[in-house]
Amino acid sequence: MLTRTLKGLLAASTVAAAALLCPAAAQADDLQSIRESREIRIAMSGQYSPFSFANEQNQIVGFDASISEALAQRLGVKVSIVTTPFDGIIAGLLAKKYDAIIASMTITPERLRAVDFVGPYYHAGRTIVVKEDSPINSLADLKDVTVGVTLGDAHDKWARARGNLKVKTYKGLPEMLVDLEAGRLDALVMDSVPVLVAVKETGQKVRIITPPDSDGGVEGMGIALRKNNPELKAAMQQALNDMLADGSYEKISMKWIGKDIR
Repeated sequence: MLTRTLKGLLAASTVAAAALLCPAAAQADDLQSIRESREIRIAMSGQYSPFSFANEQNQIVGFDASISEALAQRLGVKVSIVTTPFDGIIAGLLAKKYDAIIASMTITPERLRAVDFVGPYYHAGRTIVVKEDSPINSLADLKDVTVGVTLGDAHDKWARARGNLKVKTYKGLPEMLVDLEAGRLDALVMDSVPVLVAVKETGQKVRIITPPDSDGGVEGMGIALRKNNPELKAAMQQALNDMLADGSYEKISMKWIGKDIR
């Protein structure tokens, strides 16, 4: 027969174990640790102009970087930007190499099974980019050709699912545009915003084809967090909402994109 003391110890151990397993206990930890360290680590590729790229001082700047800085400021902490290849970026989040991902990541059902999202914090549509003299004029013409995509993004999956395309993957848009110009690619499949900005800056002669909404449409980009962190998610969402309401989001968007892309 168990003594009262032993029973009490077992009961206390059970409560302690339950607290460790309880989502609420873990949920407060990420936000608490961020505030205690006064730093939030945010990941992005650093190779996706105008969203994240290295300037002449080798600092990561752009729309995503500025959004990260503004959100961190509203949380009362500083931001540490971590650059990592996009195809392994969710794995790094789950391994706790950083606290969040702000990397123009499309919110998809598949990703929602692995992470939570704040946002969407902006929207973009799929575009097909070809040279001016290309015989490709519509989505129907996009078959049995070589297309360039960003490794691991939603368009990579979309292009492979079509089954009649040769898909080449890249870490960033500049290399894709070079290969398109050189004839090593027949087309690029990308989000609309970075392509429009890049083409405007480089003056490269291309045609941009926008598929119908039924085959791409406008997609929401989210801020990815580890699951079971409702307090961090709520704090980030509130910070984003405040930015959208007070004009600071629009200011960032106009600076890097030239229009409000919310």
